Amino acid sequence: MSMSHIYTVVRCPRCGKPVPWNETQRFRPFCSERCRLIDLGSWANEDYAIPGEPIDPAEPSEDRNGAEGPPTD
Repeated sequence: MSMSHIYTVVRCPRCGKPVPWNETQRFRPFCSERCRLIDLGSWANEDYAIPGEPIDPAEPSEDRNGAEGPPTD
């Protein structure tokens, strides 16, 4: 008796096509390179945004090292 492989199937975030979630799917969670690149282009065009407070570059802020203010060259 052979064991069947059980894997998760997700929907491509771009087109909705079912995509098996396994190591053979190069572009997961996307179904293809085309959908992956279209999604990347949407991020680059700022069609998507992560919610948060707007940042004023003129205001001093703390970076991870504890330095304040904008970087100086």
